Amino acid sequence: MRFFLFEWTIQFSPCIQIIMLILNTLFPLFILLLLGRILKSSGMTDPRFLAMSDRLVYYVFFPVMLFWKIGTSTPDQGVSAGLCLAGLSGVFLAFAASLAAIRYFKISAFQAGSFCQACFRFNTYIGMALVLTVLGEDGVRHFGILVGVVIPVINVLSVSVLVWYSGGSPSIRENLTYFVRALVSNPLIIGCVAGFLFSRSDLVFPVFVQNTFSLMTAVTLPLALISIGGSLRFKGLADHAGVSLLAAGIKLLLLPLSGFLLLKGFQVTGTAFTAGMIFFSLPTSTAIYVLSGQLNSDTDLASGAIMVSTLLSFIPLTLSLLI
Repeated sequence: MRFFLFEWTIQFSPCIQIIMLILNTLFPLFILLLLGRILKSSGMTDPRFLAMSDRLVYYVFFPVMLFWKIGTSTPDQGVSAGLCLAGLSGVFLAFAASLAAIRYFKISAFQAGSFCQACFRFNTYIGMALVLTVLGEDGVRHFGILVGVVIPVINVLSVSVLVWYSGGSPSIRENLTYFVRALVSNPLIIGCVAGFLFSRSDLVFPVFVQNTFSLMTAVTLPLALISIGGSLRFKGLADHAGVSLLAAGIKLLLLPLSGFLLLKGFQVTGTAFTAGMIFFSLPTSTAIYVLSGQLNSDTDLASGAIMVSTLLSFIPLTLSLLI
């Protein structure tokens, strides 16, 4: 009997390891998202609280965490140029695929901006939480630099397509102006650049500063995930299920598959490769709802796409961890 149990354990141990890997890494993230939704439904949080927590995370806690984690990394590890090139190439590929889908499936101009964003924007907070859990500070360094490179480009693409389909015609000068503004004013990019420069200096953080950063960043990812969960909306999901699934197909199927090939093509390996696969497998950003509302696109479609993408992201994220 003991021999049978031992043989059974050996036979199924790879499956058990896979299950434990999924539970240990993805389960906490989705529980915090669910908690955010429960707190919102029970009235313990409200839209005003969620908006304020988003601002705190975006402008204070998250940039500080990026600055600290990247600033304390080993400077001689270098930056993976291949990872950045693969990330940018993947974003442009998903952007092109979204434009082709808009034309082929005859998606209306009112929906086009929200749909296009849902195909290539990514949820930075979920990505950072997962990278920090799985890859540690070295992974945060790779992911943070990648985020700093692609965010300005994504913002320019998002605004361009929203303005275009709203009836405007963004000029090259307007796009360039927006690109520069996004580059110099984005708090996440500022945190990444400042941390990278600090890591290249001979300076070190005193213990009391390290402890301060540790306390500040401890709240960052839980607060961000709870805020995301509270912001998820079922409104418009039933009426826009087809288009939302199409956007999720590009974001969670085409982008991870092409991302894998791009990372291999640019010879990205090790921690940088895993960080890249997590990046390509992330759900779409909740920011598409806000931007769609500001630039006259379909916010109901945006909320439906966010919900579908977040729920289905469990599949590509699991595969990215196994790879």
